[in-house]
Amino acid sequence: MFQLVLTVGSLALMIFALVDVITADSWKFRYLDKVSWAFIVILLPLIGSILWFALGKQRSESTGRGTFGDPRRHQTVIIPPTPVDDEAAVEREIEFHEREARIRRLEAELRAKRSEE
Repeated sequence: MFQLVLTVGSLALMIFALVDVITADSWKFRYLDKVSWAFIVILLPLIGSILWFALGKQRSESTGRGTFGDPRRHQTVIIPPTPVDDEAAVEREIEFHEREARIRRLEAELRAKRSEE
């Protein structure tokens, strides 16, 4: 009777582990790929199933932030840029753009003089 319970329990564990290996997403595997874990579970039913649950399957981390346990779905907080309150910085930027406009104007005049010659 004990041997029958052990056999049925081992078979049920192997089937459960095999279904878990087959249906698991590829990012959940540690150390080996899906096919290798499936062969280990089939060839070594009791030990392979225990190894799968102990070593092969990556644990999903519950973050408690509405990510449904998927560690890849962390929300990224984007902080909008703050307006520039420093008047000196605004003045420097205005001067920079005025210089750039003056340089473009002088370059255009130089091209015009060279084309006249």
